[in-house]
Amino acid sequence: MANPEQYTSRPSGLLPNSRFPLLVYRGGVPGGGEDAVKERFRDNGWLNNWRYPGIYGYAHFHSTTHECLGVAAGWMELDLFGQGGERVRLEAGDVVVMPAGVSHAMTGNSDDVLVVGGYPDGRDWDNMREDLIDEVASREASKRIMMLPIPSQDPVTGKPMREWIETPSSVDADLNDVRDNLG
Repeated sequence: MANPEQYTSRPSGLLPNSRFPLLVYRGGVPGGGEDAVKERFRDNGWLNNWRYPGIYGYAHFHSTTHECLGVAAGWMELDLFGQGGERVRLEAGDVVVMPAGVSHAMTGNSDDVLVVGGYPDGRDWDNMREDLIDEVASREASKRIMMLPIPSQDPVTGKPMREWIETPSSVDADLNDVRDNLG
């Protein structure tokens, strides 16, 4: 399987986003299909699964868990990271692995879109709406996010999440930015 596409983010206003890259596996579950996507997630410890015709159309994030979304049928477009972020189109068989704190909203979809979601070790999720968050809620959400462990397995490959494990801490990242600017 090819390496996943990686999209990086930084905090934006009251949105925490994440130091971990968002991962997109093109054809992560070849051909898609509700049962195949759900089985892959479950085999790799991403539980508390649901199925829905897409995801919420408003910008939101989760502060109590990371999330994976597998397109079982059709296609959808996601706006990521808040205003000025990225737009990604996902098709049947594609899987996105979303770090906690990353803002996301469905902005387009086919009539037949079906998405299966899952959470590492079946964690419960919350729903932090971008348009309703204030400074206090943002700070509290950031604290919850910082306490979350890196999942033990990638929902697509079942292997350790190398892309997240190798991500520098925010302190290290800031030091690297300073070094880069010094030349």
